[in-house]
Amino acid sequence: MVAELVTIDSAHQHASGYALFPTAIGHCGIAWQGAQLVGAQLPEDASELQTRARMQCRFPQLAESVMPPEVALWAARVVALLEGAHDDLCDVPLALNSVPPFQARVYELARRIPPGKTMTYGEMAAALGEPGAARAVGQALGHNPFAPVVPCHRVLAAGDRPGGFSAGGGALTKLRMLQIEGACPGGTPSLFDW
Repeated sequence: MVAELVTIDSAHQHASGYALFPTAIGHCGIAWQGAQLVGAQLPEDASELQTRARMQCRFPQLAESVMPPEVALWAARVVALLEGAHDDLCDVPLALNSVPPFQARVYELARRIPPGKTMTYGEMAAALGEPGAARAVGQALGHNPFAPVVPCHRVLAAGDRPGGFSAGGGALTKLRMLQIEGACPGGTPSLFDW
């Protein structure tokens, strides 16, 4: 799959743009400026049309483009992650200067949760030194512009309940992503347990 996504285009090596790419859960989107990821998008539905529309709405200043080689490698790693590879994607450079400081701290902490593991919103708030901020952590993750590179799907509500998930399919998509990674919070749930 990596070879299919990598297109050598040296004239656009550090240009900006966005592109869609197929994954095991549907078409995802990725947006870049220079050598930084400015956004990623989980599938909106089974087709790529709604994902494309969401990318156009989120990034009106960017044109749909051929991915530079480094961006194509990031996309290939997302593809592998959504097929069960245990890649934390922590080295993908994010444009964190585009988000408020608290959100940046939440995203940096979420990136340290390895595939197959989970944390709760409360555990994240405590780890950030703000034990009463579980709701604020949840709100920050609900606005995550980098999913799944920032793995907000690995953060659960108290009692290992899924909590919210803003991607298409909501909590069922979150459950599917956790199952792909081998995470079974609270035992082995079925779709009806969530």
